Amino acid sequence: MTTRAGFVALIGEPNAGKSTLTNRMVGAKVSIVTHKVQTTRTRIRGVALEGDAQLVFVDTPGLFRPRRRLDRAMVAAAWGGAADADVIVLLVEAHRGLTDGVRTILDTLRERARAKQIVALAINKIDRVKSEALLALTAKLNDAYPFAQTFLISAERGHGVDDLRHWLATQLPEGPWLYPEDQIADLPMRMIAAEMTREKLTLRLHEELPYQLTVESENWEERDDGSARIDQTIYVLRDGHKGIVLGHKGETIKAISTAARAEISEFLGRPVHLFLQVKVRENWMEEAERYSEMGLEFRDGNA
Repeated sequence: MTTRAGFVALIGEPNAGKSTLTNRMVGAKVSIVTHKVQTTRTRIRGVALEGDAQLVFVDTPGLFRPRRRLDRAMVAAAWGGAADADVIVLLVEAHRGLTDGVRTILDTLRERARAKQIVALAINKIDRVKSEALLALTAKLNDAYPFAQTFLISAERGHGVDDLRHWLATQLPEGPWLYPEDQIADLPMRMIAAEMTREKLTLRLHEELPYQLTVESENWEERDDGSARIDQTIYVLRDGHKGIVLGHKGETIKAISTAARAEISEFLGRPVHLFLQVKVRENWMEEAERYSEMGLEFRDGNA
């Protein structure tokens, strides 16, 4: 039996549906999803099987014009994921079309894509536009870049996703599988658990606050009864943020903890005891240690 294995990088603007597509491909939630842009911060690898092929999907942070150090690190992680991949899939939102952001990504792809690196186009959220508009957008995008193949999909509903996965499987190099058959992600569990808590914070909190906090799993203790005790710290920039995260009489943090505990427990398939504390660290966005915890490179200059 000839097996295939390789990396598929999903790139696009923030909120293009990369995390939703990763989870759909894998068949389980390995990447957090919210309605807010720039939710994904690091490269998250989800593992899917298609026949004799093992596809490792690299869900990258959305590509945008970086302003802060954290932004630069996220954009660098995204392009790093694309550089290492066997196949790149650019996700474009059907209802937004060829935006300035997509044009910038195409310009960068022309510079950065390796010779013979396969680049495909996936127009996502096709249920939001009429077929005539889709055909026009497909033509416009293929005029702008020589894509190897174009797919019309809805990552959320699953339309067209099987065709995309099947085609991707045929494009990967021959070789042994890179992960055990039952593995669906390659982030450490402590990082996945921290991401799940951060998702609940992002969904619950408003405005800029979700972008100004980070979550770390400080301690992980396996118990004799099969359960796990997880201690996590939520780092925020100022005292006022801490008050918002805690909420009136601790109600907000309690609700976030309950939701995160349920999801982590379901993912692990066993009971979890989750303990959250909130700490003010005014400069966490400038600390190399915080970046390594997020799986990002601490860097100066432009990405």
